[in-house]
Amino acid sequence: MPTLKSYTMESLKRARLILASTALSVIFNTANNAQQNMLDAYIHEGLSGNLALQQKLASYEQSIQDLRAARGLFYPSVSLNARYTVAEGGRIISFPVGDLLNDAYSTLNTLSGIHVLIDPETGEPVHFPVLENQDFRFYRPTEHETKLEVIQHIFNPKIYYNNRIKSDLAQVKQADATAYKRHLVAEIKTAYFNYLKAIQLNKLIDNTRRLLEENIRVNERLFENDKITIDNVYRSRAELGKLEQKKAEAIKMEQSAAAYFNFLLNKPLDSEIMADEHLILEETEESVHAARDNAIEIREELQMLQSYGKIARNNLRLNRSLKLPTLTGAVDYGFQGEEYRFTGDDDYLLASLVLRWDLFNGMQNDARIQHARLEQKMIEQKQEEAESVIRLEVTNSWYDLQAAYKSIEAAEMQVETTRKAFQIIARKFDQGQAGLMEFIDARTTMTNAEENLITARYDYLISFADYERAAGLYNLEK
Repeated sequence: MPTLKSYTMESLKRARLILASTALSVIFNTANNAQQNMLDAYIHEGLSGNLALQQKLASYEQSIQDLRAARGLFYPSVSLNARYTVAEGGRIISFPVGDLLNDAYSTLNTLSGIHVLIDPETGEPVHFPVLENQDFRFYRPTEHETKLEVIQHIFNPKIYYNNRIKSDLAQVKQADATAYKRHLVAEIKTAYFNYLKAIQLNKLIDNTRRLLEENIRVNERLFENDKITIDNVYRSRAELGKLEQKKAEAIKMEQSAAAYFNFLLNKPLDSEIMADEHLILEETEESVHAARDNAIEIREELQMLQSYGKIARNNLRLNRSLKLPTLTGAVDYGFQGEEYRFTGDDDYLLASLVLRWDLFNGMQNDARIQHARLEQKMIEQKQEEAESVIRLEVTNSWYDLQAAYKSIEAAEMQVETTRKAFQIIARKFDQGQAGLMEFIDARTTMTNAEENLITARYDYLISFADYERAAGLYNLEK
């Protein structure tokens, strides 16, 4: 029959085995590339399905269509216009043809009596008639006009600068979408690492629970045999209660991280996530100076401001060009008449050159020019400010990354020392040289150290994702 002491020793051995498995569960394999491949697949899925990104891409496509419309103004416009009118009533126009010509005709008739005018065709004397005044309506009863009209802008600075502004606006929209892509990649990585961190913390808590449950079972057996007092049992149960509270928080963290991750990918919030728990710790090879220079060259926010600067310059030139004339050519070829027919007697051709020159408009152009100059200056100042902000952002993220890496080293050392300390306390406890409180404190300290190591490692990855975004290191082309 096993004695109570041998039973206690065996239980403590099982507890140490559980604790050893707990320690092994938080050791990460740094040589496996599966996590990165899986994460890249999720990033690709997020870039394809994220709704906010789709809206920005749609806005970019709209700007491309606006640019196409602006370029279309360089080409001639051709239109076919047809009109058939039936009119009744309206104004009556009187033409006093009789009053104008009858006196002259009467004089001619008198003269013809003296000097007879003979019609060469009929051989009869010529007599000029007496004319009546004519009345006719302004609108003809029926009328049609069918014409082909061609209009070509020959010189119009507005069209030229409008095209350049639309092109710059398209670049702004494109840079905006690319900037959001870079931000989305960092968000997806952060959400994924938070999810993996929550999984690891849950596993650590589950393994610790088995140790606490074993400790409670041993203490209850010892109490039943009058080896310890009841307060030791209560303390063991209290430790388990604290762990259950941590478990609830860890479950909430895991569920929230999973829901946000699926939200970024535009998937149902409860979709399953393939979790690769092998950790790859990437170290930055760039100096802080190289990282800042790379960010200034790559960051799309600066490209947007550069495009806005081009827009401001072209807007200034546009307002200056308003003082210049515009020249437009137009050609109309069509048919007119009271009957709807297309013959050589009904066609017509009109060609026009239209010059427009606004000589004075109440100093409005000068006000627009000054406004455009101020806008250009403001954008230049914003660009300088943005460069300073980005340099500061990269600097902070670079030093945060270095601190996070050092935190991992400190956490690993803490785990190693607390694990050795627990092993010593556990041996003393087996020999009756250490009390339960000391044993629980050593176990709690080691568990907290392991939890801190998990947090430090994943926080480093999160810091690296933020640094990668700030410095513009992630290759969006892939």
